[in-house]
Amino acid sequence: MSRALDPMDQLIQTLDLELIEENLYRGSSPDAGWQRVFGGQVIAQALTAAQRSVDRDRFVHSLHAYFLRPGDPSIPILYQVERLRDGTSFTTRRVVAVQHGKAIFAMSASFQVEEPGYDHQVPMPAVTPPEQLMGEGDMKTLFLANAPESVKRYWTRPRPVEIRPTSLVHYISSQKLEPKQDVWVRTTGALPDDRNLKAAVLAYLSDMTLLDTSLYAHGTSIFDQNLQAASIDHAMWFHRPVEFDDWLLYAQDSPSASGARGMTRGNLFTRDGRLVASVAQEGLIRRKAVEQ
Repeated sequence: MSRALDPMDQLIQTLDLELIEENLYRGSSPDAGWQRVFGGQVIAQALTAAQRSVDRDRFVHSLHAYFLRPGDPSIPILYQVERLRDGTSFTTRRVVAVQHGKAIFAMSASFQVEEPGYDHQVPMPAVTPPEQLMGEGDMKTLFLANAPESVKRYWTRPRPVEIRPTSLVHYISSQKLEPKQDVWVRTTGALPDDRNLKAAVLAYLSDMTLLDTSLYAHGTSIFDQNLQAASIDHAMWFHRPVEFDDWLLYAQDSPSASGARGMTRGNLFTRDGRLVASVAQEGLIRRKAVEQ
């Protein structure tokens, strides 16, 4: 009888796409108890497909993506890579993810050879360290009692990424807060020494908690059963190589919400303050129609 994979090993396996034909890959989804495929998984798999068509001396520095349709976790996803440009320093790829004969996701990604240049960054916010915050197990016990069943199924399963918000106020009250949050994140297992895989895992976790930040100003959260929430687009810039041997701080703010959409920005820092990536995302945040 085969041993069940732990969540980190399962994520690594999920990102190991099957080559069907040149520029065409197939990816599967683990059973996460969710009615649609987690957006971070699709981003990470699409990035993996693009990376496999790029020379090994070039690394992703940015990606820009749109979520077109919900992903169906019960069937594989096909990833078609288009080789747009192979330049002296930069390489550009476009990836389209397909299910049921329709595009569910589209992404452009750019890769660059490593070269020296100017270097500066914004400082990391001063926040409570993760060791002084509530663990994820206690958070689940406190906050999932009234969550929708689909949310409970997703959050109670073992996951490859642990999350520790520095504040839990918006989970326990309807107070309207400043639309900012700081979240510590870390992988729950070790990763191989593979820079491309580490970039894909960073892309995977970058889709976590962003939508919630845009709801702070409105006294609600993604656990609200009357709310329809989904990622619309996602952009990411990879500034420096990342290691997963410690916590990362995901500092987020939402500059705007309008037209049933919320926009959030995020910076990912190492514990010692090195900025490794920046993210921007707009998501659907819509009140469900009330049945009469």
